[in-house]
Amino acid sequence: MTVVVGYIPNEYGEAALAEGIEEARRRGTRLVVVNATKGDALVDHRYVGEPGLAELQTRLATLDLDHEVRQTIGADIAEELLRAVDDTGAQVLVIGIRHRTAVGKLLMGSVAQHVMLDAPCPVLAVKPAP
Repeated sequence: MTVVVGYIPNEYGEAALAEGIEEARRRGTRLVVVNATKGDALVDHRYVGEPGLAELQTRLATLDLDHEVRQTIGADIAEELLRAVDDTGAQVLVIGIRHRTAVGKLLMGSVAQHVMLDAPCPVLAVKPAP
């Protein structure tokens, strides 16, 4: 079994990663960290670049926890998270969330909403501490 974490390099991703690590430890399972981008912009601040990926790998290697980091470019982010859940038989999916207005969700969509509605496992949505 596995805990899947949707990770972006900011306070929301860090909150999800911290909770995902704790969930994996509590459950005695593997941790799969997913970072994805649609690739529709020249620079996507949600995508972890080479230096950030190396730092993330180093951080995870210091944990006594079986883990994997997956990165994709070009696919829908919610679909990539759901694919990781299906591929691994995840027990839980952990994501970071932020407040969005109804209009913001309508215009921009919501990865969190998509995965919460379509995930075949429980979704743990966390936000950073104030």
